[in-house]
Amino acid sequence: MAAEHDIKAYLQDRLKTCFIGRELKYLETTTSTQDIARELAEQGAPEGTAVIAGEQQSGRGRMGRSWLSPAGGLATSIILRPPLACAYLLPALSSLAVFRTLAKIGIKAGIKWPNDVLIEGKKVCGILIENGLKAGELRYSIAGIGINVNFDVSRYPEIADIATSLSVQLGHELPVADVALLLYTELEDIYTSIAEPARIIDEWSQNMITVGRRVSADFYGNRIDGTAEGVNQQGSLIVRLADGSVKEIVAGDVTVTNGNGGA
Repeated sequence: MAAEHDIKAYLQDRLKTCFIGRELKYLETTTSTQDIARELAEQGAPEGTAVIAGEQQSGRGRMGRSWLSPAGGLATSIILRPPLACAYLLPALSSLAVFRTLAKIGIKAGIKWPNDVLIEGKKVCGILIENGLKAGELRYSIAGIGINVNFDVSRYPEIADIATSLSVQLGHELPVADVALLLYTELEDIYTSIAEPARIIDEWSQNMITVGRRVSADFYGNRIDGTAEGVNQQGSLIVRLADGSVKEIVAGDVTVTNGNGGA
């Protein structure tokens, strides 16, 4: 990535959004963009403020996992302030924003419930939503989005079999800042329809590779196996078990156990 001034100038000169990315903090290297965004949110940064880093040293994902974030990727965290009743939509709208971004680039992807984005069964993006709550009030949410843009995953044995990058898929590198431009634009477009949850849930489920597949899921500490039949309007995954009973998975780990999980 270029120097901070160049990245900020490039993005802010070209952004057509009303609020997402209009306030922008770029760091060549940081521990985690989530940590920086939280500090800014606590200080009252406006909604849409984005943090972007060339490299993260301690990137993290869902379920307490680490997120490998070397130079060449897009690591960004965006401060949002949704109504508490709509916060459950953030995983859906964030993954949809990435899905749309990749489509604009010419890449066919799919969403694995709840918010991983995969290309041909391999992970290209991880999303982490963190909320700032106080006295039952949602003060802010932070949407952390990490996209593997320009790096050779074969250099990282720990993820080589399960991950991919945009440059691997396209056969050439592309400007990370251009990916960020598309992402912020798509995120704002979807976020502004947050008062229409059915619209978001429907588009999300239509592009979800989990639906119709055999899955294994952690359910209150127990493993269950069944067929993912869809998602409900609350964003829960509906899984039908072999005995015909139905479970609603609100949160947790879900693994596709048949097919390649591709789009």
